[in-house]
Amino acid sequence: MLSGTLNRRRFSDLSEQEILALAISNEEDDARIYRQYAERLRVDFPASAKVFDGMAEEEDEHRRLLIDAHKARFGDVIPLIRREHVAGFYARRPIWLVENLGLETIRGEAREMERQAEQFYRKAADRTSDANVRKLLGDLAAAEADHGNVAGQLEADHLSGDARSEEDADAHRQFVLTWVQPGLAGLMDGSVSTLAPIFATAFATQDTHTTFLVGLAASVGAGISMGFTEAASDDGELSGRGSPVKRGFASGIMTTLGGLGHALPYLITDFWTATTIAILVVFVELWAIVWIQNRFMQTPFMRATLQVVVGGALVFAAGAIIGGG
Repeated sequence: MLSGTLNRRRFSDLSEQEILALAISNEEDDARIYRQYAERLRVDFPASAKVFDGMAEEEDEHRRLLIDAHKARFGDVIPLIRREHVAGFYARRPIWLVENLGLETIRGEAREMERQAEQFYRKAADRTSDANVRKLLGDLAAAEADHGNVAGQLEADHLSGDARSEEDADAHRQFVLTWVQPGLAGLMDGSVSTLAPIFATAFATQDTHTTFLVGLAASVGAGISMGFTEAASDDGELSGRGSPVKRGFASGIMTTLGGLGHALPYLITDFWTATTIAILVVFVELWAIVWIQNRFMQTPFMRATLQVVVGGALVFAAGAIIGGG
């Protein structure tokens, strides 16, 4: 890692030709990213896909202008230099880290790309002594700043109020189906189903180490089981619930966390201190489930309270009675 950093060029050491070549490669990369966003969104969000198609075309036009400027000043041979060759230069996040995070995340990433591009050209202009190159880079900075206006105009052309509202509603629905619903099911299962074995063990043995091991095993085991069950239950093609892998991870991780929440206090050696904290954690977990149900699943508050809090209290009581017997 250190060797790779040391082999990079400093931005201040780049020649005017290299700065222009770097700008060309930046525009090529950004146009490619916008097209990938468009393809990612085309089926579910066709209006937003058109916006990114238009932004890619804008980047292509700027790339053509940059190449013409390079030919006029330096000739046809463009040096090969990219972002990763320059120390401290901004980097684009890998496309797969962004495209799977939802519509609004992609829109936000595009806005940040335009801001970084403008900043690059302004810094480049400040470090250039040649008057013509300085003017060119200043013009490019202004063009990148205007990209925000272009994006806004493209959204106005392709994303009417109704279209954007519909796409936002679809994105929210997909987020709920893919992440919230399986995660909530996992949290409920992990929090409630592990109450009886953990507290039965606790009151039967009054041994915090044994209780923790039982809680850890129950939580991890339940998480693995729930994760695989969710992933295998529905491929998402017909139901529209999204990737089974994402749903499996959401369900499995939240199931494990739900159980670990009231198992971890038993790392404390004093039994009654650990048990008191574990009970408080259970209280917080159950009310968190109620809030999520009410917030994302539109479950009436009192109904969610009866389902979760009362049900959890009964399971806890069963574990305590069995362990105490």
